[in-house]
Parts: sequence; structure tokens; C-alpha cells
Amino acid sequence: MLENLHVKNLALIEEEDITFLDGLHILSGETGAGKSIILGALNMALGAKVDKEMLRDGNQEALVEVVFRITRDSQKKALEDLDVSLYDEQVILTRKITESRSVAKINGETVPAQKMKEVGDIFLDIHGQHEHQSLSNKRKHLELLDEYAKGEVQSLKEDVKKAYFIYIEKQREWESAKLDNTDRDREISFLEHEIAEITGANLQPAEDEALEQQYRLLSNNKRIMESLGNAYRETGGGGATDEIGRAIRELHQVAEYDEQIGNLLSQLNDVDGLLSDFNRELSQYMSDAEFDGESFSAIEMRLNEINRLKDKYGSSVEEIMNTLEVKQQRLEQLKGFEEYLANLERECEQAKERLDKACVQLSFIRQKNAQDLTVRVQEALQDLNFLDVVFEMTFRRMDDYTQNGFDDAEFMICLNPGEPMRPLKDVASGGEMSRIMLALKTVLAENDAIDTLIFDEIDAGISGRTAQAVSEKLSVVAKNHQVICITHLPQIAAMADQHYLIQKEVISGNTISSIQALSYHDSVKELARMLGGSTITQAVIDNAKEMKDMANSFKNHE
Repeated sequence: MLENLHVKNLALIEEEDITFLDGLHILSGETGAGKSIILGALNMALGAKVDKEMLRDGNQEALVEVVFRITRDSQKKALEDLDVSLYDEQVILTRKITESRSVAKINGETVPAQKMKEVGDIFLDIHGQHEHQSLSNKRKHLELLDEYAKGEVQSLKEDVKKAYFIYIEKQREWESAKLDNTDRDREISFLEHEIAEITGANLQPAEDEALEQQYRLLSNNKRIMESLGNAYRETGGGGATDEIGRAIRELHQVAEYDEQIGNLLSQLNDVDGLLSDFNRELSQYMSDAEFDGESFSAIEMRLNEINRLKDKYGSSVEEIMNTLEVKQQRLEQLKGFEEYLANLERECEQAKERLDKACVQLSFIRQKNAQDLTVRVQEALQDLNFLDVVFEMTFRRMDDYTQNGFDDAEFMICLNPGEPMRPLKDVASGGEMSRIMLALKTVLAENDAIDTLIFDEIDAGISGRTAQAVSEKLSVVAKNHQVICITHLPQIAAMADQHYLIQKEVISGNTISSIQALSYHDSVKELARMLGGSTITQAVIDNAKEMKDMANSFKNHE
């Protein structure tokens, strides 16, 4: 449930704080007083795009903060699925806006704006001024039905979507496979040439790496042999070996006089042995490593061949062999083309059958839920002064499949006895569309356990008894939901459990919008203004008081 809205430095608002309770909240005021700013602030807190022109003072940041209280386990589960950490059974959405950037936070953690919307969708549903116009598009009808039946259709829609893309991919593969014989023969010939080229090279795993190592050694043979020869001269006869031999003879002459000299002599003998072994191995390495021009030429030719294949088929021997496997498979397909095409066509049919089956299941569940939805909406419409209304939903199978199934569904309505059922867009006026959307929203909210419903000027195009019916419907809905409504009609405002007046005034040359919670007496005065306009007589005040008392009586007996 929405508990609090805090707005600072936004449009005409310097700083305002609104606390929301249970029941029906009415926001009223003169045209242009700033009622739409409240809805705009809520939308900003829920991740909507920010217009920098909304900043009241560009030198200061604007702030919108919304506090929701968690009232259902289902809300906790949904928040956990979104990885939102809970704070004292509350969720706090904060949006800070400057001329250069916007920062969104949930419970103090910075998040993308889209996540703000996902969290907001758990708690409330906002019906904007012109949203009812979307009912003129029948695609919206199926969206509303799927929203109503979400628990049953969500997994089925995923099944349809998966089956659809598999079917489309098989169709694409089949279409691309239908080559004419000339193209097929040409591709077969080319594939055979490429396969022969790769297999003829008789490549071995990691062969290129081993050859490159040998090539580096042979191509640097001269430098290697010079360094090895120098090392041998420094350590062999005439070098370190002779020097160590002389040192051993000197120590041997005096070793008998001191045990420690004997130990040093032993160590030097070990060094002499190691150096002799080293010289022997070095001599053998130099003998084995003599440059072989034929071997070098053969390695160079082999590397050139492998590198040429790499340029055409892959950057390593492993990639070349993978390419070979792919080409061999393709060649097999083409040589057994008729069988391959038949198998592919059979796979397409199977994919289509699976898609059709999934679509049939989805359509069956939709139609079952549509019957329940239209009955409940019809009852809600009767409460809204559509006394003889008949409300149904028709289904037609489309000629092709989509990732949303094959249903072409549309709401149909009959407003007067004896008239045929017709599409909404052909029958309903703007005011009627507004009431139909109200009926749909209230039914959807009951089914989806949405706590808060917000209606922006749901009273468009209505008056008199119809306005009274809408106010009563809103009051009934507010028994189980928190309802926030922006209105110009006194019949609706009279039903308020909490009534807020939004007014605009000029202070020190600056225009400021303020929000005031109204007492019973102040609410009557506001109703009188809504009834009487600029001239408010005692009769108008009495009328407003009577309207307020009748509304309270209705709520007490409901």
C-alpha cells in the first residue's frame, strides 16, 4: 500500500509531503493548480522518463520519494524475485534529479529506472487521463485478458513463444535448403575440393605448434651454436675445468692439516664432477644440433602449407579440423539432398504441430478466463449505470502464428436492448470508454491483488447519475483497495475518505502549488466551489453538505 509521497523542487511544488491511508483519496483543485504534478511525481518515482524542465530551480536537485508498506506475502515473494532487500516491511523508492543526471534508489541501493517500474507494478496500477483510449485498439483487449489470467497463461505463453521460434527457425532452414540443382551441384563440387585440400594435408593435433618451435630453433641455429661454443670454451679444457683442477691440487696438498679444508676440497671435487657432466652434455647437444638444411627446408614448406590452410579455414589446426567436420556434414546433406529435405520438411511439420498444440492450449485457457472476466466486467458496468449492458469477448483464429499465439480477440458490447453486439471502438464514447476501463481495472485489481489504484480524471465525459454511479463504484472498490482519484466532479469528491485540495498561489512573486488535507468542514467548502464555481451561496453550501452527508451514509450502509 502507498503510505507516503514526498516531493521537492518539482514544477510548481517547493516541498510537499502527503500521507496516504486506507480507503478513497480524492485530489481536487482548480484547473492548472498542479494536480497532474502529483501523478507525474509518482510516475517519476516509478522510473518514468524525467523532463529536466520539471525542475523548479535548476540550481537545486529535485526529489521524489515514495514509501510502500508490504501487506501481502505475494508482494514479499515478488520483491525477493527482483532481489529487493526489505526494510522494516517497507519499500522506499527515491528519485533524485538534476539538470545533468538522475539517480534512482530502492531502499538506499542505486538501481536502474526500469527496476523502479517493476517494483511499482507490484503495489499499484495507474490509470492516466487518456489510457481508456487504448481500448480502441483490440490488441489491448488480449493484453488485459492475459493480465487477468496471468496465473494460468504465463507458463503457456512461454511455451508458445519457445515453440514459435523453433518453428520459425525450422521454416527458415527449410526455405534456405531448397536450392536448385545447379546451385547444389556447384556447392558439392566446391565442398569436395575443400575437403580434399584439408584431408590431403594429413594434419596432426598441435602439429603447427611443434613445427613452429623447431623452425625457431633452426632459423636461429648460427646464433645458438656460437653461444654454445663460447660457453664450452669458458667451461671446458683451457677454461674453468683447468682452473678448478689446479685449485683441487692446491687444496689437496694442505687438506691433511685441517678438517675444514678437507670439506672444502670435497665440495670443489663435486663442482668439478658437475662441470665435467655439463661439458659432456653440452658437447653432445652441439653435436646433435648441427644445422640440417634439408630438415629446415622441409619444416618451412610444411609450415607454409599449414598457414595457407589457416588463412582459409581457421586460425589453428583444431579450428581447421572443426571446419572439415562441418563441410563433411554439409556434403553428406547435399549428396543425400532429397532425404535431407524430406527430413527437414518433416521436422517443420512436427515443429508446427507442437506450436499449434501449444496455441490451442493457450487459446482454451484464454477463452475460459474470458467468460469469467466478461461476466465480472458486465456486473461492474451495471454498477456504473450501464443498466442493460451486455459485455462479451469474441475469439477468431488468425491465419498465421505469432509468438503470442493465434488468437485475435476483441471485447464486444451492447449498450441497449435489441441492438447487436459491436466492437467497443464502434460503440462507446469517450466517457463510456472511461467507465469501461474503470470496470476492467477494478476487476483486474481484485484478481491480481493490487493494493493501490490511481485514477486520473476518470470522470471525463460524465455527469449526473452516471457520475454518482462512478463515485459509488470507487467507494465500493476502496473498501478492499486503496484508491487515489484526481477529479473535477463533486459527486466523486464527496465520497472521499481523505480529501486533499491542491491550490496555486503567488508568494513573493513566485507561483507555488500546495497540498492541504481537508477536514469535513473544509471538504464541504471545496464541494461547494466545485458545485457553484465563483459564486458560492448558502444554498450551494447546503447542497454540498447534503451531498457529503449522503456520500457518508452510502459508505456506512455499503
